[in-house]
Amino acid sequence: MSKANESYIARIRRHRRVRKKVVGTPERPRLNVFRSLSHIYAQIIDDSRGHTLVAASSIDPALRDQLKGLTKTQQAAQVGRLLAERAMRAGIQQVVFDRGGYKYHGRVKALAEASREGGLKF
Repeated sequence: MSKANESYIARIRRHRRVRKKVVGTPERPRLNVFRSLSHIYAQIIDDSRGHTLVAASSIDPALRDQLKGLTKTQQAAQVGRLLAERAMRAGIQQVVFDRGGYKYHGRVKALAEASREGGLKF
């Protein structure tokens, strides 16, 4: 098994372990983060219905022009701000954070902190 495959399997294992405890409800939906090598995606999910309530990503047309020339960490912060803004418009103030098996560090941390600054509580 290749090193890349091992780390992917380890992340999936960590994510499953976290998801046993982290569940989104209608009152407090789950803020899920996924990061690829080039982009970052975040969505707020109501697990009881299985619906995505709000989403934002670094490939979002609303952000595409603003992200040119920024580092990936700065891009993640912009995505977090946009997600918080959309969540506030949808009437969502409290969420439970699902880091997706990634360390709370770098881009994931930047997105989370920017979401908090935007008004989300978790």
